[in-house]
Amino acid sequence: MTLEELVACDNAAQKMQTVTAAVEELLVAAQRQDRLTVGVYESAKLMNVDPDSVVLCLLAIDEEEEDDIALQIHFTLIQSFCCDNDINIVRVSGMQRLAQLLGEPAETQGTSEARDLHCLLVTNPHTDAWKSHGLVEVASYCEESRGNNQWVPYISLQER
Repeated sequence: MTLEELVACDNAAQKMQTVTAAVEELLVAAQRQDRLTVGVYESAKLMNVDPDSVVLCLLAIDEEEEDDIALQIHFTLIQSFCCDNDINIVRVSGMQRLAQLLGEPAETQGTSEARDLHCLLVTNPHTDAWKSHGLVEVASYCEESRGNNQWVPYISLQER
């Protein structure tokens, strides 16, 4: 491996860490400011009513759920809608970390049903000019990925 290749690999890894941290920061801020819609069904309802308020769509799935055909169909439809409406999309793995970030209770013995974290929408109402460093960073990453013909970039949230 040449020096240039090593530097490129290091830069890519550093960029991924930066984007992952930005996504985590963005999710926490969006939830705190009531700008986060959680769940496939809830997300579909919002996109039907006010797609212009959606600035980012996160589709979360772990490896063991990759074979869930119904979920993959939902994701395909959501991705298509997002592409048609110029909404940035990111695929995310690390459902446990996602649950931690959103303050979901640890799984208990079936006492309560956990929220559906497979689709998350970050919104920015038209009346507000909410600027988040995390949102800017993630939007830049999505644009860069599209420039490299990766229409739905992927990040992995690591447990801490």
